[in-house]
Amino acid sequence: MILSTILSPDALEKAGRGPLYMKLRQVLEDAIRGGKLEQGDALPPERDLAEIADVSRVTVRKAVDDLVRDGLLVRRHGSGTFVSKPVSRVQQSLSRLTSFTEDMARRGFTTRAEVLEQGVFHPTTDEMVMLGLSAGTMVARISRLRMADGTPLAIERASISTEFLPEPERVTSSLYAELDRSGARPVRAIQRISACNVKEPDAELLGIPAGAAGLSIERVSYLGSGRVVEFTRSLYRGDAYDFVAEMTLAESDPAE
Repeated sequence: MILSTILSPDALEKAGRGPLYMKLRQVLEDAIRGGKLEQGDALPPERDLAEIADVSRVTVRKAVDDLVRDGLLVRRHGSGTFVSKPVSRVQQSLSRLTSFTEDMARRGFTTRAEVLEQGVFHPTTDEMVMLGLSAGTMVARISRLRMADGTPLAIERASISTEFLPEPERVTSSLYAELDRSGARPVRAIQRISACNVKEPDAELLGIPAGAAGLSIERVSYLGSGRVVEFTRSLYRGDAYDFVAEMTLAESDPAE
């Protein structure tokens, strides 16, 4: 499929309303996701793209910049701009407390983790406060790059009191499975989710451009007794994750 067909005036016209650069961006995105432009394909220089699409170089630059930020294109210094591998979006429910391994297994994905940090450490002030640690208590830390079917999706940095996880090196797959074996699996959690722009070196680990959209999640998990067992800070790729919450309409108070 040649670009002159993909970027024809008719294709741009059918791309909908909005600024011209958004139409160009949509046409290119559709071509990537539809397989007309494949992973590894090189885009022509901006000047040539502008001529093919009959638009200005500024329009091309804005469209390409958007696609680079979303991870569909990647710029390689001295080589040009290339099509990246599209990432299938994952929906994760906010109403169930599960581990990454359990969540991906239900979807049929093969998971893998690259350990970034794992061991017993003196706690930081944040860890002492969030975990309710007493003086002299050590903390187990497990930081991992989480992957599904070979694609990096998230960086998880978990902190647990050594009272519940004295040997963090025993965690080779699911953290919750190991906590379950020691009778310390959490039963509820509070999560705080915020949008962010992923910075280096996290962006490099996730295989996305620095500044790309991400989701920062801070989770505090509790035992049935109410004690905090886990404090985890995670960073998810914004182009790969949708968090879904089911809500019901509250019954009206008759007194209102």
